[in-house]
Amino acid sequence: MKSFSQKTDNELVDLFTNGHLDALETLVLRHKDKLYTSILFMVKDKHLAEDIFQDVFIRVIDTMRNGRYTDEGKFLPWAMRIAHNLCVDHFRKVKRTPTIRTGDDKDIFEVLNFSEESAEYVMIKRQSHDRVRNMLDHLPEDQREVIILRHYADMSFKEIAAATNCSINTALGRMRYGLINLRKMMTQRQIAL
Repeated sequence: MKSFSQKTDNELVDLFTNGHLDALETLVLRHKDKLYTSILFMVKDKHLAEDIFQDVFIRVIDTMRNGRYTDEGKFLPWAMRIAHNLCVDHFRKVKRTPTIRTGDDKDIFEVLNFSEESAEYVMIKRQSHDRVRNMLDHLPEDQREVIILRHYADMSFKEIAAATNCSINTALGRMRYGLINLRKMMTQRQIAL
């Protein structure tokens, strides 16, 4: 018998539904980086990303245990869709929740600094991330989503197409136009990363 690490996702799902808990651990370890990174880039908050990541696997476990998992051979795109939907749900909820603002109209939680990293490191990191986020925020949502999933979640265009319910060619086109628009913004704003 092959070890769990050599099994396909579909085989691991079958093993888990038949009572092998180690199969789930292998699935989590196999896909945690892609899932967590894409969630983190969408929500831009480490602790929130960790919470949503856990919620994704709670839904995955519930769905598989109840025998409702039907995306055979497509575990990662299925889990990415769950993650994407949970992020969207979070933003809908936040939109209805009032935020606490400082005198200069910034969210109080963006102003408070809970890290213990050096001031220089934090400033350089923040400037680079802010530039990229700012430019990504100005892209159309479909272009932004494909860029995030491709570069931060390291998903293939086939996986992106499945996660966003579009064709591979549409995903490629969105990536192309997104990168063209980012280059235009960098040129207009004279930004060098």
